Amino acid sequence: MIQAPRGTFDVLGEEAARREVVEAHAKRILEAAGYERIETPAFEYTELFARGVGEATDIVQKEMYSFEDGAGRSLTLRPEGTAPVCRAYIEHGMRKRAQPVKLWYLSSFFRAEAPQRGRYREFWQVGAETIGSGAPEADAELIVLVAELLESLGVKGTRLRLTSLGTPETRAEYREELKAYLRLHEQRLSREVRDRIELNPLRAFDASDPGTRSVLRDAPKLLDRLDAEDAEHFHQVRSLLEQAGVRYEVDPTLVRGLDYYTRTLFEFSSDALGAQSGVAGGGRYDRLIEQLDGPPTAASGWAAGVERMLLAAGELPTSPSLTDLYVAIAKPDGSTRAFQLVREARRAGLRAQLELAGRSLKGQLKHADRIGARYVAIIGEDSQTSLKDMESGDQRELATTNVIPTILRGSRLS
Repeated sequence: MIQAPRGTFDVLGEEAARREVVEAHAKRILEAAGYERIETPAFEYTELFARGVGEATDIVQKEMYSFEDGAGRSLTLRPEGTAPVCRAYIEHGMRKRAQPVKLWYLSSFFRAEAPQRGRYREFWQVGAETIGSGAPEADAELIVLVAELLESLGVKGTRLRLTSLGTPETRAEYREELKAYLRLHEQRLSREVRDRIELNPLRAFDASDPGTRSVLRDAPKLLDRLDAEDAEHFHQVRSLLEQAGVRYEVDPTLVRGLDYYTRTLFEFSSDALGAQSGVAGGGRYDRLIEQLDGPPTAASGWAAGVERMLLAAGELPTSPSLTDLYVAIAKPDGSTRAFQLVREARRAGLRAQLELAGRSLKGQLKHADRIGARYVAIIGEDSQTSLKDMESGDQRELATTNVIPTILRGSRLS
């Protein structure tokens, strides 16, 4: 038997309904705040992610699904959403619009990492980007919107961590300071961290190895190296969150696996998810569009994992799939009229289903009850039809042409 590849999954029935709840909440919250939906292609040129996400990141080095097309060009299934949105912003001349341009998406992404609970090789994210504003209010608004989305879904045990990475220049100076510190204590670091000191020393803060964590407790912190302007930006973001009643903690060790971030960086986690607790995160990326050959453009954004939100949310109320009319066929020669009745019912705005499995009439009535049909129209001979109210059990004969008007009026059948 052929099965789905490891790290992927099928979305069936009830799970699809729960995902529709996530989409409905995201659409309501984000579009009310002026965000316009965007969807980018499932694959892009590999160069977009190499330049945008960063050559030294685990995503680019280890986790991308890349392949060559017939012309020998390297393409990659998108591992994240921000770089493609920025590419679209540049390509479609969105800088000519009134700024900022506010965009949101709900898309699938792909990373070749070890599958875990709530972390898959194909996964879905809701994301939002504010492009064209360097204001701390843009950062704070995005964080508040994530908090509202998580609250609306009932995500349990949320925790918001917040820091600032300053400018790339500040971070470059800090990287050298951190590398020197790590080299000084190299013997106490894990092999993986030692191997990455030159390439990406900030990722040492993600290490779980006890020896490494002990070393990093006394390591210099980037948050202490911010210049006055970056420090003031961070102060304003914090003040706005406090005014909005959003609880947070400052975590100077917070890092994310993407190189494009500047200034504000944040992550929401949930106690309901165990060790891999991250559920949403993002930050400011003021240099990314310029790195992708666009004009200098301030921007910020976030992404939230759909599977992880659903795990942390537990039960979600979903709307039942209602059926207004089920059309049963009592005689073989009634199939044409049954087919026509279903089409007319749907045109009239009713949710209508047609018997397609060749069941007996008794079996058809059982199936209608199983799917929660309000009415069953039993197509008999000539132009007559029996219409049955499944709640009351009442049933009466009427012309087929009167079935739809009777249901729309809600007339009693007794």
